[in-house]
Amino acid sequence: MGERRELLVSKTWIQAVALVLLFGFFVMGLLAYRTYDAKPPIPDRVVDPAGQTLYTSADVSAGQQVFLHNGLMEYGSVFGHGAYLGPDYTADYLRRASDIVRAQYGGAGSDRAVQQTVEDFRTNRYDERTGTLRLSAAQAEAHRRLVRHYSDFFSEPTTKYGLRPEAITDRTQLAQMTAFFAWTAWAGAAERPGKDYSYTNNWPPEPRVDNRPTANVLVWSMLSLIALLGGIGLLFAAFGR
Repeated sequence: MGERRELLVSKTWIQAVALVLLFGFFVMGLLAYRTYDAKPPIPDRVVDPAGQTLYTSADVSAGQQVFLHNGLMEYGSVFGHGAYLGPDYTADYLRRASDIVRAQYGGAGSDRAVQQTVEDFRTNRYDERTGTLRLSAAQAEAHRRLVRHYSDFFSEPTTKYGLRPEAITDRTQLAQMTAFFAWTAWAGAAERPGKDYSYTNNWPPEPRVDNRPTANVLVWSMLSLIALLGGIGLLFAAFGR
């Protein structure tokens, strides 16, 4: 019988790789647990001041499925996750809704309108006991207008937005998808109970609603980049030796 061939790399390398994998999966598991534990709630009902239902948790879930089923993650993004051919719909909804709300209060030239717009979006009116989220009258009106906007956008008969003609034409599906965008925008701007930042650490940034990235976002983003580049550098240095 022939002799066993020696490994091309030392056993130390194999042990190091195994430790890195174990540590990496441990950190990923921990982060996944914390993400699940701290996820923003999906209200059972979202209503206007008169108690009229604008959308429900079922609409949000169905809207997410419409978004995914039509491959829109390959076109735009939500919460910054997706492609960059189209807009990030969390940021897009937040920008458009805040513009509409501010205009209803008096426009950008009014300090009161600017402050009231921030208050409308930052104030968390979700009642965990009843599962109901109550929007201001201006926010409710903005949502109704944006249902029409996104319905026109996705049912556009031409390709001027970079989508296939009449990409989505079902009015129910369009309203559900707008509900999904609306929920992500609410989670991105409404302050987490007991905190001075939103469920997503004020992401995406939007000065109209005083959404500014928190120190945690900046610090951990920089640390992750340093760790990535530093780790690659150490790997090549060790391999070169």
